[in-house]
Amino acid sequence: MLDINFVKENQDLVKKGTKDKGYDSAIVDRVLKVNEARRDLIGKIETLRAERNKLTKYDVEKGRKIKEDLRKIEPDLNAVELELKELLYQIPNLLAEDVPKGKDSNDNVEIKKWGKPRKFDFKVKDHLEIGEMLDIIDVKRAAKVSGSRFAYFRNETVLLEMALIDFSMKAMIEKGFIPVLPPVINKKEVERGLGYAEHGGWDQAYLFEKDEVNFISSSEHTIIPQHMDEILDEKQMPLRYVGFSTCFRREAGTYGKDTRGILRVHQFDKVEMDVFTLPNVEISDKEFLYLSSIQEEMMKKLELPYRIVHCCTGDLPFPNRRMYDLEAWIPSQNHYRETHSCSNCTDFQTRRLNIKVRTKDGLKYAHALNATVLAIGRTIIAILENYQQKDGTVEIPKVLQKYTGFKKITPKR
Repeated sequence: MLDINFVKENQDLVKKGTKDKGYDSAIVDRVLKVNEARRDLIGKIETLRAERNKLTKYDVEKGRKIKEDLRKIEPDLNAVELELKELLYQIPNLLAEDVPKGKDSNDNVEIKKWGKPRKFDFKVKDHLEIGEMLDIIDVKRAAKVSGSRFAYFRNETVLLEMALIDFSMKAMIEKGFIPVLPPVINKKEVERGLGYAEHGGWDQAYLFEKDEVNFISSSEHTIIPQHMDEILDEKQMPLRYVGFSTCFRREAGTYGKDTRGILRVHQFDKVEMDVFTLPNVEISDKEFLYLSSIQEEMMKKLELPYRIVHCCTGDLPFPNRRMYDLEAWIPSQNHYRETHSCSNCTDFQTRRLNIKVRTKDGLKYAHALNATVLAIGRTIIAILENYQQKDGTVEIPKVLQKYTGFKKITPKR
């Protein structure tokens, strides 16, 4: 969340940022009004306490009166402070100045492209047709067992997933990232601390109300909070983690969209970078570009054509200052589709989770970033479609062949 003093001193900026992200800027006025009530109560309490400190042992009756007044006012202050916190939770992180304006992903701005989409001399199959023909993806049996938008990986696709994990994790460890296999369940209050729950965010989560926990939608949701209520050392910065986890999303609001195959499913696996930096926008934005460059490096090694888009105001998640999406070329759709995202959340999450760093200027809230290394399912889609052959086989990217142990996937006899 934003600091209340920042909101008070930058009212117009916060209102504009809230409105640009598609939320009602009237929330800012409500925050300021409740904050004034809070300040009034604090003033009354401080006055009463100052009067109490001046009392002598002979002022028994006055002391009782002040004690009774405090007993009545202090719960009011607690209630107002809770209300203020709840209202502050409704204000999104502010946008970077260069974020393009727009309503949704259709207004995202292309930054660059890499690789030339392959020209096929045969009719292109989509990943599901390929997967069923090669007996490596089974959505029909998964639907029978688990419902729609689930899949079984079978035969070579299992090994291809393991290869992608091994390849990407080792590459990140070589860059100094700390490997983590995080829990896939977090507490409800921890999930809220990450800043995705507001404005319908709970609709995307698999909640277990009895236990007040939920499945995570990326490793960020348990890797970032591992340091809540901690003070990090400046010498640790940047503190870089690479995590692998299974992720879960309800995909609420996407009924009928991308339901074919495994492009938009409820359960998927992902390798992700989660990073803490010093509390300085220039430093965290520099780290943001570094994480984006790693994403490009991985796709270049896989020899998959892609483009980078700068996500517009209306497409930015609630906690984000800025976000790039990397989109891989999908031949069957003749279109680029998102496979990666890269986000700078500055101190929005760390303020909620109370994650600080000790600097030469005192304690400050660290900056937090997250970025996809490889979304396994969507990367497999890109590989199957871009590497499909006329004879029905699928070649394996050269960089993965030492991990898979085979060079191509062939039809079963």
